[in-house]
Amino acid sequence: MNFEETLKQRTQEAQAILSAYLPAEEGFQKTVLEAMNYSVLAGGKRLRPVLMRETFFLFGGQGEVIEPFMAALEMIHSYSLVHDDLPAMDNDEYRRGRQTTWRVYGEGMAVLAGDGLLNYAYETAGRVFDLLEKRRSEAGGQNAGEEQWRAAARALQVLAQKAGVYGMVGGQCADILAENRRQEEVTEELLFYIHKNKTAALIESAMMIGAILAGASEEQIGRMERVAEDIGLAFQIQDDILDVIGDQDMLGKPVGSDEKNHKTTYVTLKGVKAAQEEADRLTKEALAMLRSFGQRNLFLEELVEALMHREK
Repeated sequence: MNFEETLKQRTQEAQAILSAYLPAEEGFQKTVLEAMNYSVLAGGKRLRPVLMRETFFLFGGQGEVIEPFMAALEMIHSYSLVHDDLPAMDNDEYRRGRQTTWRVYGEGMAVLAGDGLLNYAYETAGRVFDLLEKRRSEAGGQNAGEEQWRAAARALQVLAQKAGVYGMVGGQCADILAENRRQEEVTEELLFYIHKNKTAALIESAMMIGAILAGASEEQIGRMERVAEDIGLAFQIQDDILDVIGDQDMLGKPVGSDEKNHKTTYVTLKGVKAAQEEADRLTKEALAMLRSFGQRNLFLEELVEALMHREK
């Protein structure tokens, strides 16, 4: 298969895994469950779970142990988008070509849907221990697979940290505060902090968890975190570029929202050309580090390169 066919297959596999972990829409809380599923099933590249599993493959990972984390991370990403779209945040009415959750279910229910997805993500990730308990029972010994249990616990810690106040939420906080500053007050250092945490943190989570669950060494996990940081920063810069020069029909959401919300981005700080050069530099740096591992995942390398040239 060529790259496009493989990407389509990997995306469909990630979608199937995610769908299998979504809650049934029933009970007195049915409306919030519907809103949660509406948000998650709105489409998307499923980039983070795909990156997670490809990193898992890179380090020789096998089995279903990665799947609860793939689903959980996409739920966290979806919750962040639900809240980002709210009138109190970015006030967006469309995402991925259809109305945002708050426009369909109301602001209050959208807040609850985001809260529900975040909590359900940890419930989902915790199901890894059910898989490991099944493996241990099948192996016939209490001490079977102890390293995998430790790895799963470490992966859960990474998932929580990268999504929290020292990760994505911290980046969102700095982003909101930066909106009220004059452009000259938003330094490159502050912009780096916002992008590293608001966007790159979940990509770091994806690739670190993939490495951890595959049994990678501490040194390899640390290097993968640096690879993911570069990918995340380049991804956000490309998003900023597309917000200026992209096509609304292609993107599935309004362009020009950064200007509307008075956001300082790499584009407003340095211009489109310099922003493109920085994204290209970060992508090349990430690819060089990926290729420095003893083993290779050619599809993963192609995926990282393709992100630089995406139009949506």
